[in-house]
Order: sequence, then structure tokens, then C-alpha cells
Amino acid sequence: MNNFNAYLPLCWLRGYVLLLPTSQRFFKQNLIFYFTVIFFIQFNMSDDIEAIFEVILETLLTLGFVGGILLLNKSHDSFAQITTAILFCQNVISTFLLPIMFWATASEEAFGYLLLSGFLLWAVLLIARIFKQVLDINNAAALVVSLAYFLIVYGGAYGIDSLVMG
Repeated sequence: MNNFNAYLPLCWLRGYVLLLPTSQRFFKQNLIFYFTVIFFIQFNMSDDIEAIFEVILETLLTLGFVGGILLLNKSHDSFAQITTAILFCQNVISTFLLPIMFWATASEEAFGYLLLSGFLLWAVLLIARIFKQVLDINNAAALVVSLAYFLIVYGGAYGIDSLVMG
């Protein structure tokens, strides 16, 4: 619970990611929760084999993107800490997002899709803030890295899945 309380301010655009505690156990818990939530979303939208493949791809692309960026920045020693921060923020957003997503897609009301857009913006801003702190870049560059993250992870997983599964 101590790590949870330490990482939670990141979700409200407060705190400094490099000062957070590093815990392999907390990293694994966040990775498992992330995998489970993404699997739940994908499983409700597509076939079971396709969902499993896409979730594995999204998880690997997430870890690969963060690892690649940190390797290029020569700050790979903080991989677990930064990846935990990104996964934790996405997990918090997912917790709020799941019921709204199912309501929006079932009711097809414009307000539901507006809420979904707000949560997507929140996620992009959180990831941008984390990369801004870690890479020591300006806001515009951090936003570009954050958008690249989302395009590569989710768009890349969808594209690869479409190519392989048809």
C-alpha cells in the first residue's frame, strides 16, 4: 500500500517519477493488472485467440517502447521505476475507464464518447509528463513522445495483429 500511495500523485499530475521507490514486486503487480485489464477489454471486442495475441503484443510493445527510449537516453537503470509509473497511471485510468467504456459503447450516447475522449487525453498527458521528467525535454517534445507511445503500442499491436491474424 505504501508504493500505491507513493505513485498515486502521478495520476493527478503531481510528484516526480525519478524520486519514487523502486519495487520489483510492485512492478510485477502493475504489469499483471495491466495485462488483465487490457485482456478483459480486448476479449470483449474480439475473438479469444486474437485477444490473447493482441494483449501480448501491447504488453511487449509497452515494455519495448519504454526500454528503447530509456536505452537511447542512457537511463535504462531506472526501467522498472519508470515502467511501473506508466503502468500504474494507465491502471488507475483503466479502473475509471472500464465502466464508462462499456456504458458508452452500449448506449452510444455522445456524452459517453466525450468522457472516453477525456480519459484518453488524461492518459496522454500523464505519459507525456512522465517522459518529460525522465528525458528532461520540453512539453511539446514530451507530448510527441507520448503520442508516439500510444500509436506504437496500441496502433502497432492492432496493425501486427491484423497482419498476422487477418
